[in-house]
Amino acid sequence: TETVLFVAMTRDNAVWRLPLMKDGSVSKVGRFCSTFGASGPDGLAMDKAGRLFMAHASLGHVFVFAPNGELIARIKSCAGASCTNVAIGGPNRDRLYVTESATGTVLVADIGVLDSSLRGA
Repeated sequence: TETVLFVAMTRDNAVWRLPLMKDGSVSKVGRFCSTFGASGPDGLAMDKAGRLFMAHASLGHVFVFAPNGELIARIKSCAGASCTNVAIGGPNRDRLYVTESATGTVLVADIGVLDSSLRGA
């Protein structure tokens, strides 16, 4: 069962954390992280280890957070500066797919290693 919902608040330049109660209601909404830039977080995905991947729409990066909220990695786009969405896939769910809207590219990174760079798909 999911116990927390993360929401990318692009115009607020933040990701909000919403704890979910058993009845489906929300309790103690809070800011998970704040970012900077002309635009903010856009797409989010979580892997099987509980790491949160955040595509940033104006910084050209995907930021990776540990389950405790610590920023543990940054994956830089090799295409443009507008990473708008992320999805986890591959046979072992160890690939991160990133849409980069400035160039219309889909990028892929091996998330089995955190120092991975993005490359064209």
